[in-house]
Amino acid sequence: LLAAVTVVSVRPHPGGYVRDCGGEGGCVFGEAWTDEHPGPGGRDGCDTRNNVLARDLRDVVFRPGSDECVVLSGTLDDPYTGARVQFRRTHANAVHIDHIYPLAAAWDHGAAQWSAELRRQFANDMVYNLIAVDGATNMTKRDHTPAAWLPPATGYRCWFAGKYLTVALRYGLPITVEDHSALADSARTCPR
Repeated sequence: LLAAVTVVSVRPHPGGYVRDCGGEGGCVFGEAWTDEHPGPGGRDGCDTRNNVLARDLRDVVFRPGSDECVVLSGTLDDPYTGARVQFRRTHANAVHIDHIYPLAAAWDHGAAQWSAELRRQFANDMVYNLIAVDGATNMTKRDHTPAAWLPPATGYRCWFAGKYLTVALRYGLPITVEDHSALADSARTCPR
C-alpha cells in the first residue's frame, strides 16, 4: 500500500473548508451523518452515525419502535486504545464516529474539487473510512494525519496504517512525506 499511494511534500490549504452546516453556507461534505448517500447503509432509514454504532458496538440496545435505527447503549472495544468504552445515548460523547482519513485533510488534498455527491459518499463511507472510537481519544486526533497522530495503543498502529492507506488509495488522496514516514514506521510493527 505504501508503494502505491501518491506522496506530496506538504499538505496544501486551499481554504473553503467548513464542516458545520449553517445559514451562511458551509457543509462542504453534506449534512453530518446523512442517510442520503449511495453507499452501504445509505437510504436505509437510519442515519450513518447509528449505523456505525450498531456495527461497531456489542451488546447493542436499540430504542424500541425505532426499527433498530437508534442505538441507546452498547459496549465498544476501542480500536485506538484497546480500552472498553460504555456507550449510553445520554452520554453520547463517550463514543465518537471517526473519519480515519480526516475530512479536513481530504478537503486539502483534493476533495475540494470533488462533486458534492462524492464528498457526501466519502463522509459517510462505512466500509472504508468510518469507525466508532473512544471520544476523548478522537478529540486528540481531530483532523491530524499520521505524522501528527497515531493510535496511542501501539499494537493498533499497523491496523490503522492499513486502513488509512486503503482510504487514500480508494479515493485517490495523497499523503505527505511526513505521513509516509510515520506510516512506514507503523508498518514495521505489522506481523510478518
